[in-house]
Amino acid sequence: MSSGTEFNNDAVDLRRPLDKQTLTRLTTMHDGYAWLGVFSAVGTVVTAVTVVLVWWSWPVVLAAMFVIATRQQAFFVLAHDAAHYRLFASRGLNDWVGGLLASTVGISMRSYRVIHRLHHNDLYGQSDPDIPLSAGYPRGRMYLLKRLGRDLVGATAPKAYSYFFGAPALNTAANVNRRPEDDTAPQLREAAQTDRRFVIGVQLTMLAAAVLSGYWLEYLVLWVLPAVTLLQAMLRLRAIMEHGAVKDTSTPLFAARTNLGPRWVLWWFFPHHVNYHIEHHLYPAIPHYNLPHAHGALKQMGVLEGAEVSTLPQTLKRIFAPRAAVAVTSAA
Repeated sequence: MSSGTEFNNDAVDLRRPLDKQTLTRLTTMHDGYAWLGVFSAVGTVVTAVTVVLVWWSWPVVLAAMFVIATRQQAFFVLAHDAAHYRLFASRGLNDWVGGLLASTVGISMRSYRVIHRLHHNDLYGQSDPDIPLSAGYPRGRMYLLKRLGRDLVGATAPKAYSYFFGAPALNTAANVNRRPEDDTAPQLREAAQTDRRFVIGVQLTMLAAAVLSGYWLEYLVLWVLPAVTLLQAMLRLRAIMEHGAVKDTSTPLFAARTNLGPRWVLWWFFPHHVNYHIEHHLYPAIPHYNLPHAHGALKQMGVLEGAEVSTLPQTLKRIFAPRAAVAVTSAA
């Protein structure tokens, strides 16, 4: 198991391509951009709910469910930044806002921090807890369609939420029945356990508020149902597009993928610049709003030449390709 308490690469690493001055600029945090991301995501949800309450009809409800699911994913992406301590400069504010955003969609941000640490510190390695989700592709079109279909009917939601509560097992016989938090510092472990209780409390409070206000049906249809169906499919598809069907797992340049496309499409499916995934794995200390600038700097230096940088149609073609269409090599 990869031991430690933090993300190995979250410090400025001068061995990586970008120079110190550029890294200092790109890793500088600006709370205004973070608040803009939070308010835009929350505002979109409020707008969608308001539209439904004024013009209730099933076409409007279905459209609103889709919009809300995309913003639930946006909540998760912002919580992901918070897990890296990259949402707000103040760690207290970072953890409070990130934890609250995550808890509204049933995710423990501090538990995810422990899990996600292993994904970064041992990408495609034996202790990477995300391998069962994204490795092995392409597996054939029907395989992936069936998996997405199970997501869309809510069949995979219990397992997904157990993952975000710290449940994923690791991948070697030596690590059987070990949870990602087993090797963490007591402070992080206790924070994760407390956060899980906080998430349960938030969820119960939201449900109680919906019942007492008389909007329990709207709450279940517009918030809970998208979270256990549409959101699950979006998270799976994005994870596979980020790490699936790669040709080489020895470096983030090839084991992660940057997906490029029209801004309006990225807004729906890759919110808050999460599509710049190579850049994020090379420099986890760069907040989301600076990832496009990191992409431009790396591209200008030629670092991304031949790397896993694809358009959205190219990536979809690869992950839906017939089984064994992509040969994978690794550091081993």
